[in-house]
Amino acid sequence: MFAKTQDALNKFAKYVVSQSKANLTRSKKNASGNLRNSIGYDLKVNPNSFELEFIMAEYGMFVDEGVQGSKSSYLESRNSRFEFSGRFKTIPTKSLDKWVVRRGIKGVRDEQGKFIKRDSLKYLIAKSIYEKGIKASLFFTKPFEKAFDNLPKEIIEAYALDIDDLFEFTT
Repeated sequence: MFAKTQDALNKFAKYVVSQSKANLTRSKKNASGNLRNSIGYDLKVNPNSFELEFIMAEYGMFVDEGVQGSKSSYLESRNSRFEFSGRFKTIPTKSLDKWVVRRGIKGVRDEQGKFIKRDSLKYLIAKSIYEKGIKASLFFTKPFEKAFDNLPKEIIEAYALDIDDLFEFTT
């Protein structure tokens, strides 16, 4: 029952997932591939209702919406519900270990030619992220909104076809 409506919701969800993954790759926000691989959906169909849930790694919300910095923010992140503030003055540098390696960031020399170690570099990156925030990528929001604009029309048509099938079956 309601197979056409279920198909329309599946089509909607598959589009959002595939476009979100493509956006991550295109915007180079896919350093480890973990976020991309975590994106999916769960559709539950009951006799009286439908439930569609999109799933992704928790930090995906921060990558999508961005995070406001403690001192300034990117324009794209100004409407984010997330912000860096509180008792910590930076983010933990340990969280940047693998990211720095994947990005190929090595120790560099400063203006005086003095070598800056990777640990110091991680601290500077963490401090910069905390103060400036994280720029919103909208990798998920844009495809969701685009597909959602078309969803009511498709759902109404699919639901109407399901009702027609139900009437034909019962008569």
